[in-house]
Amino acid sequence: MNSDVLRWLQAQLGDELTADALTRRYQRLGTARAVAAEVLRERISRLVADPLKVTVNGVASVDNSANLAALERHLAGLDSITAPDDPPAMASDTVAVITLQVRKRR
Repeated sequence: MNSDVLRWLQAQLGDELTADALTRRYQRLGTARAVAAEVLRERISRLVADPLKVTVNGVASVDNSANLAALERHLAGLDSITAPDDPPAMASDTVAVITLQVRKRR
């Protein structure tokens, strides 16, 4: 994993994960987008595992539903963000040439 991919992952996920942890995930999953999606899904799972809203009357109130919604939006929008290891996109006016060959009949 090169430094551009590492910086992109840290920009998407924050600096909570070490470079070594991100590198291991990248080697296992193959793309930066897959690493980011896996980390975001893990964070969503952790939030959903606990109650999203806890209120102790007159003392404290904690509401993580906005955090959950933000993580879900980030995961959904991940496909619209260009990752540094994405293959180059073909232009709409690009023409592909395919050569057809006749196969011998059996």
